[in-house]
Amino acid sequence: MTEITPGITVTPQIRFGRPVISGTRVPVATMIARIASGVSFTEVMEEYEITREDIFNALNYAAVRLAEEQIWLTANSLAS
Repeated sequence: MTEITPGITVTPQIRFGRPVISGTRVPVATMIARIASGVSFTEVMEEYEITREDIFNALNYAAVRLAEEQIWLTANSLAS
């Protein structure tokens, strides 16, 4: 198990190495998708038996990953 950011770990044998909430098998992507679809923090916390801090750790991880993302534009894509 490797902690990639506070509260987020990856383990090859758990969820195919996808980032999960530490100490759980809850994928970060699944939990964030639930929040994004309008499910309340309270409902997500109850559904996955995680804490508010777990949610914030996952959101922080997602924000860091998005900040690292690079988008490559070509002249053709700008012409559209």
